[in-house]
Amino acid sequence: MLKQTDTLTIIKTIPWFLELSNKSIGSLSEIAEIRFLNPGDVIFHEGEQHAYLYVILFGKVLLESIIPGHRSMPVFTAESLDVIGWSSLTPVVRQKTSTARVVEPTKLLSFHAETLIALCESDFELGFIIMRRLANIVATRYLTHRIHLLEEFSTHCT
Repeated sequence: MLKQTDTLTIIKTIPWFLELSNKSIGSLSEIAEIRFLNPGDVIFHEGEQHAYLYVILFGKVLLESIIPGHRSMPVFTAESLDVIGWSSLTPVVRQKTSTARVVEPTKLLSFHAETLIALCESDFELGFIIMRRLANIVATRYLTHRIHLLEEFSTHCT
């Protein structure tokens, strides 16, 4: 198990958190956990409520969506420093929008969503930066997913 000082050092190297004060980074390190996963492990399934947000420290995770009556469609391959599990922080839609399957040995920094939300509500600087970054991830993933769907439809409709 990593000590909090190790987690603190890791958090300080992640660009997602660079604008945060030392106090905010310290608070994040108190609630962060490190997880190691192997190829084939499923982090979460599409449609389930999963209570964690993850930052990939190394490895690869395939995010895929099910097309009813067809197959599973790759949406995004998350790699080092990508954030997954963001829907656990959204107030209304906490269901996962995809399945996350580990492709190669992966090390994750994980945050329990309710604990992170409480921290964001008590530290407005932290909350603002996290939610601003979260909005960028949601917008980017939505655009990527939309492009994949359009490509899929154009392939099968011609």
